[in-house]
Amino acid sequence: MAPLRKTERATISAPKGRGELRDQPRWCRRRPTGRQRHLPFAAQPAERQRIGRDELALATRNHGLPLEALRYDVTPPGLHYLLTHYDIPYVPDNTPWPLTVGGRVRRPLQLDLAQLRALPQVTTRVTMECAGNGRALLTPRPISQPWLVEAVGTAEWTGVPLRLLLAAAGVEPDAVDVVFTGADHGVERGVEQDYQRSLPVDVATGTEPEVLVAYAMNGAPLLPQHGRPLRLIVPGWYGMAQVKWLREITVTDTPFTGFQQAVAYRLRQDPADEGRPVTRIEPRALLIPPGFPDFMSRSRVLRPGPVTLEGRAWSGRAPLARAEVSTDDGRTWHEAELEPDGGHRWAWRRWHLDWTATPGEHVLSARATDAAGHTQPLEQHWNRGGFTNNLVQRVPGLCLEPGDTD
Repeated sequence: MAPLRKTERATISAPKGRGELRDQPRWCRRRPTGRQRHLPFAAQPAERQRIGRDELALATRNHGLPLEALRYDVTPPGLHYLLTHYDIPYVPDNTPWPLTVGGRVRRPLQLDLAQLRALPQVTTRVTMECAGNGRALLTPRPISQPWLVEAVGTAEWTGVPLRLLLAAAGVEPDAVDVVFTGADHGVERGVEQDYQRSLPVDVATGTEPEVLVAYAMNGAPLLPQHGRPLRLIVPGWYGMAQVKWLREITVTDTPFTGFQQAVAYRLRQDPADEGRPVTRIEPRALLIPPGFPDFMSRSRVLRPGPVTLEGRAWSGRAPLARAEVSTDDGRTWHEAELEPDGGHRWAWRRWHLDWTATPGEHVLSARATDAAGHTQPLEQHWNRGGFTNNLVQRVPGLCLEPGDTD
């Protein structure tokens, strides 16, 4: 492991650098050319199929949404996807947990949980997705948490609008970024650090989306793994922005250059590429798996006849415009009926389409398009971190012959 470099808490930044994963195998360092089309796992090169010990360790600590749980409008907390960067902090019951608001403000604040709960509260239904969702479908596969398409969930978050706290503190006119520091602490690519992310001041103080300092999930206090007792909720943004175990909010007059902002979570093609930051969630539609599953492959088995294909769709970039379904591996598409959002702008929406299943093999797919014209691709641009991969989902299915029970 590379020598540790301690982050400078005084400047709220981590040392700059590319943070290359030098222990990645040579095949993973190659820069692919053009777009990469998703292949079924069994059809990928052998080196792409191998899951290393470190990846397996990550996968045992984190978990995704079982896709059959897409049936829930609001995901039960135990089924909501979970990614934990470092250790889950232990927070005993009745811990005051002071939250500080400082930096470029006129009136620094320190509030405990009781004071926060006494402030005006908002409850917002939000679909949250990991920035690395779909990473394992890229070729070559970037080495990290090996998500397929399951890193998503929708919850109702209750908390205090961040803009109210910043207004009470009095943000200085020269403010640029607002930095959020969590209590989780660890080492990543040789850098010892607290987990820190930032938002531009106009996002942090805005109302579209309205950022929350949340203390409840689905009407109950946050669970330890979901950030107890405080976390940030940034509707429409990928999960890396939703800082858990939040303890410090710091307003800065310069762009934040901490590790998770300037090194991680950027779209890069090669090590010398400065990259673009990962921000808002790309459109995605997922199928609720029809029929019943094969134990190992999770391929679906169906009976012939009428089948209602249904699922969820969402986008953090613009309101949804449509959801479409293909039953022939993307050759033809049929528009599904998209249900109203019910006033939940930042949450997934249900869609459905009636289909008649015929005996034989089928590949079922769904895709979402938002009002700004962003849609899911059939072929995906590669990037070194495996971020923002919203490749169209492919669900293999076998429809049995009439009377077949196997």
